[in-house]
Formats: sequence, C-alpha cells, structure tokens
Amino acid sequence: MSAAQFNFLASAPRGFADLLARELSSCGAQGVRERTLQVAFSGPLECAYRACLWSRIANRVYLQLAHFEAHDAREFHAAVAALDWTAQLAPGATLACDFSGRHPSITHTQFGALKLKDGIVDALRAATGSRPDVSRTRPDVRVHAHAHGTHITLSIDLSGESLHRRGYRAAAGEAPLKENVAAGILLRAGWQELAGVGSGRSVEAPAQFLDPLCGSGTLCIEAALIAADRAPGLTREYFGFLNWRGHDAALWARLCTEAHGRARAGDTGSVTLLGRDQDERAIEQARANAGRAGIAALVHFERGPLAEARPPGAHGAGLVCTNPPYGERLADRARAESVHRELGALLREHFQGWSAAILTTAELGLELGLRAHRTHTVWNGPIECRLLRIQVAPQAQREPGTLGRGVEQHKGSPGARMFANRLGKNIKRLRSWAEREGISCYRLYDADMPEYAFAIDLYQAIEPQESWLYVQEYAAPAEIEREAVQRRRAEVLASLPEVTGVPVERSRLRTRRRTQRGEQYVKLGEQSRFHTVLEGGVRLRVNFDDYLDTGVFLDHRMTRARLRAAASGRRFLNLFAYTGTATVYAAAGGADGTTSVDLSATYLAWARENLALNSLGGARHRFVQADCRAWVEEAARSRERFDLIFLDPPTFSNSKRMEGVLDIGRDHPALIDACVPLLAPAGLMLFSTNAQRFKLDASLMQRYDIRDISADTLPLDFARNPRVHRCYEVRPRG
Repeated sequence: MSAAQFNFLASAPRGFADLLARELSSCGAQGVRERTLQVAFSGPLECAYRACLWSRIANRVYLQLAHFEAHDAREFHAAVAALDWTAQLAPGATLACDFSGRHPSITHTQFGALKLKDGIVDALRAATGSRPDVSRTRPDVRVHAHAHGTHITLSIDLSGESLHRRGYRAAAGEAPLKENVAAGILLRAGWQELAGVGSGRSVEAPAQFLDPLCGSGTLCIEAALIAADRAPGLTREYFGFLNWRGHDAALWARLCTEAHGRARAGDTGSVTLLGRDQDERAIEQARANAGRAGIAALVHFERGPLAEARPPGAHGAGLVCTNPPYGERLADRARAESVHRELGALLREHFQGWSAAILTTAELGLELGLRAHRTHTVWNGPIECRLLRIQVAPQAQREPGTLGRGVEQHKGSPGARMFANRLGKNIKRLRSWAEREGISCYRLYDADMPEYAFAIDLYQAIEPQESWLYVQEYAAPAEIEREAVQRRRAEVLASLPEVTGVPVERSRLRTRRRTQRGEQYVKLGEQSRFHTVLEGGVRLRVNFDDYLDTGVFLDHRMTRARLRAAASGRRFLNLFAYTGTATVYAAAGGADGTTSVDLSATYLAWARENLALNSLGGARHRFVQADCRAWVEEAARSRERFDLIFLDPPTFSNSKRMEGVLDIGRDHPALIDACVPLLAPAGLMLFSTNAQRFKLDASLMQRYDIRDISADTLPLDFARNPRVHRCYEVRPRG
C-alpha cells in the first residue's frame, strides 16, 4: 500500500529558496514550487522527515492541515475549533501557537495566535474534557496559522524551532552567522562539488578550505558537515514532530540510522579544513562547537593574525570563505576597511588559483581590490550584505574580460575609493530619475572631479538584453605626468564593475583628444557588432567597438524629443545626419517626409537601418550622400523647401570628399545663411553645435528670429556641463 501523501511548506532565508528547492527534490519532494522565502512541495511523511534531517538551508518545515476562509476573529476561532485536534495532540501534550501574514481584521499576530490557541483548546476540552498546557519552549506540538487576506492555512510545524539551530553552538562569537545562511553561502560557492560529495573525489587531490576570520567556526563547521556528508539534523535533540500524535517513530529511527551510516566525519583524507582567528577565546569556542557537531577530527582551528594565513595543504586549489567584520559587527569602521584591504592583499599574494566567497557589504567589498565574477544579495539577520564570489587569478595572467593586475591592484587605493564614492552617489541620484522618465541610456559621470577627467555613459541594451559602459577619457595636458594619468585611469577602471554592476567585458574605453579635422568619420575596428537600445519609445542601433562614438549622442535626447513634437505633417531635413537618430524621431512624430544628408555612406546605411528597425522605411524617407554645404546650395537653386530643419554640423571637418575645411566657430553664419532659404514660410530650424567655446555671431540676431534653447535642451545627466552643446531655434523674419 502506498504511503499517504501530504502537502508541505518549507521556509528559507532570503535569497536561498532556489537552493532549498534543490535540496527538497533530493529528499524525494514532488510538485516543488519555489517562492521568494519558501518552497511548497508534496510527498509522504518520509519526505518531510528527510527535509528536517538533511536540509542545510530550511528554517522550518510545515505540514499543512487545513485551508479555510475567515473574515474576522469569530469565524477564525470557529473554523479552528471545528477541526479534530485529538488527531494531532495526545492527552497531556503541550502546545504553542503562531500566527503570521496579513488579515483585514486580525491585525496583530499575538491576537491571532491567541485566537488560534483558544480554538484548539476549546475543541480539545469539548472532545476530551481536558485542555493542553501552553508552552513556548520546545512544545510537544507547535501549530502555525498563516493569513493571506481572509484565506487561512493551518499547519503543524514539524521542525518545532528553526532548523538553523543544529545543536552544536552553545556560545557564539561576535555577530554570529546563522548556520543555514553559512551553509547557503558554501553551497553557492560550490564547496559541495569541490569537496567531492557524491562524486567519488580522489584522495590524491584533497580539497582545501580556509576561513581566516573564523570567529566561533560556523563556516568551517558547516563546510565540514558538507564534506563529511553528515546530516545537519543529527546533532539536534528536538524536533516538533517527536511528540506529535502523527509521528512515525520507526520511520524516523530508520532515517537516523541511514544518516549515521552516511556520515564520514573520520575520513580526513579527502578534505583539509582550517579556521583561523586572532581571538583565542573565539578559537576555543570553535573547537568546542566542532566537537559537539561530531566533526572535530575533520577541521583544525588555530590562532593567528590574518596576514599570516596560508593554504592549509601543500598542493592544489581550494576555497577561502569568510565573513569579515563590516561595521555593524565592529564599531570601528576604519578597522573594518583595513581588514578588507588586508584580506584582498592576502588573497592576491598567497591564494592564486583559489576561489573565494566573501560575505560583506557593498561598500566594504570595494576595499578588497578584487573583482567578483558573481554577486549575490544575502541577508545576515537584518543586515543586507553581498556575497562576492571571486576567482583569484594568477598574478602574471590576465584572463579575457578581466581588468588585469595593473588595474586590479589600484582597486583598494584611496583614489579609487574616492572615485567609487562619487560614482555611487551619482548612480543613486540618477537611477530613480531615469526609471521615472523611462530613460535607459544616460551619463553617469562627467568629469565631476577634475583629476578624474572621464565621461561614463550607461547603455541598457534591449537586443541583446545587457548593460554596457562607454568610458571616454579626456586626454590629459602634456604637463601631467604619464604615471599619474595611468594611475587615475586604473583607479577608475578598477572601480567600475563593482559600483555599476556591469562586468568589465562589457566596458569600452576611448580617449578623447581635441577634435582633429575629419575625426568624426574615423573607424576604429571591424567588429560590426550592433546592439539595440530604446530611447523615447524608438529603437536605435549602437556600436561600442568600431567607432569613436556609439551612434547616439545622449546629450541631444531632449533636442530629438523637440523635433518629434514639431514634426507632425511637416517636411523634415536632417543635415550632417550621422546615424539618422533625429530622422527617426521626426518620422516617429508623423513627418510628411524626411531627407537625411551626410557625407558618409556608412552612416547613411546605419540611418536606414534605424528607420527600418522602427518600421518607418519607405519612399517618403530620402537619403543623400553628399557634402552638406554643396548640397544646400544646390537645393536652394532647385527651390526645395522644408518645414523643419535640423542643422548639427561637426566642430571641425576637412574630409577629402568635402570642399574646403569646415570650422563651425568661423563658418556658422554662412552655413545658417545658406540653410534659411530652404525653410518654408513659418518654418523652423534647430541649429546645434558641440563647440565648447562657441559664440553665436551677433549679426545673425539682426537677420533672423533666434532663440537660445540650450538650457531647455540640456538633460539632467549632463547638467554639470552646460557647454556640452549650444542649441538655437532659427526662424526667418517676417
């Protein structure tokens, strides 16, 4: 006869539900459904017993008894009292009750727990003539009610108390880490695979483990329990089902015997585990805890300073896993920073080729000077932390996509921390604005500190869906020493991955010098890898590898929006069209037709692709490869007219295919004079330039109706540099 099936729920520390789901599946759970803080599953009682005995992650395991609707406390009490509690509590059993969740009328958990207890007591008194005693400390049966609105779920808490209490830790050191959180960190870091549990690892290649700041030894002990294939529940004296009336004592005894048979705490040949701490008292606690856990022969503890920690074995790689002080544990913030810097230096110097898993805060993680290839959010009690998973590469080797030693070694420097702090503040300020405005590509940093003369732009591509950083370094004056330039560049590059969350392989560095004649068309590579970004509801192609610019000038975001707003039913002309982003906006705004003129066939092809990407192609959109100045003269002779013109010329250009040299500071009056005749009556031209020292020729104000809209077209992310562009509305007089 098949065993009875039940529905269960297991709770997990925040961020570890996926690991718990994996564990429950290995315990024979069926219908596993992962949620944020818990995992629902079904199966026989044996499945839940195995979870209580073997789960390294679970907080509690609940057996669900009943579901019902209760709109108020009276209905709740009545529904509880209607159940047969004699099937759950034996005569003389002690009882504890818990209530959680949100209910429209039962708004206090203590009141809910009281009404739950009253319902059970009343039902038992009516059925047996006696009532159970209430005990908050290790009761025989703990009943839990959870409210989701008016829907109530009643369960037996099979764990009785949180399963993180393994029973081996009598005293904890300063700021202890919960045992199940420690186990989750180790499983995330791949310790189970490294230790060869279930994989037949050869003893000729022992796995090594080190916690150089071990405190009372929790990480070391949990690592030993994993390596020994020892059930974490073997040392517990209490579970919530031991005196529950539905308990199957024979089944539990069989599972415990099986677990003892699997335990191999005396097998020290396959792993080497070491815990170190400066505090002798903490080391004594760790040794005592290891003894109570039954793995004293497997893990070694020794007193010593962090700087003297070394791999415990002579050969092979391993895992360094530690939970250094991060401010909340030590009042001395400077000391916490120093410990992190010392830890980072230790890993770089003596643990090359090892893996590291460091639990710390986002800010202090920067002090390590090491790049994490994976970062996980972990809650250590009420403290939000980061689990940094690091592969410590050999110093002489630079792996593809990594910063390299010359950059990494600057990560913990004072300059890098100062830059990272400023960039972090910028991101915090701009992120909410960008999300509110629906902006996915924007400037994070614009030479905020003169000694770090960089422009850093974030691009959040949608095809493929990934984030990129485009870093432009403004070339330093000749009088600045080369070593200082290199150091500051390294400090910036070393800080970016941790602060922005964008991996180094998706960052591109360009050096901006004073614009050379014709430089706007220089091609830097042949990768031909394009990404699609979304701006203002239109799709645009960008390229991070092949050109000096990406294909989208972010400072013109608001200018493009103006063109779209003005384009409906109008004939639009885009001069010096570049990749046609302004044309896309005008077409999206309902322009009657568009003409894009540029000297580069490459950029005109890019512009066509941008229009096609938005399903805006067709005969109404014309592309002309020509010298813009020559084309304007010919268009005037042909009496072509446009209602809306965008004139955004380069600051300098002397392309071989172009007649003469364009210097916008000198030539803008003639260029504007040539374009105005192309305007239809009541037409509008937007003239823009990025020339830093630009000054509009005063005579133009006498000939045309001109309004300076530079401030109105300056986005928030470029507010630090109001000279990034100048923009004017130009209309014919009369």
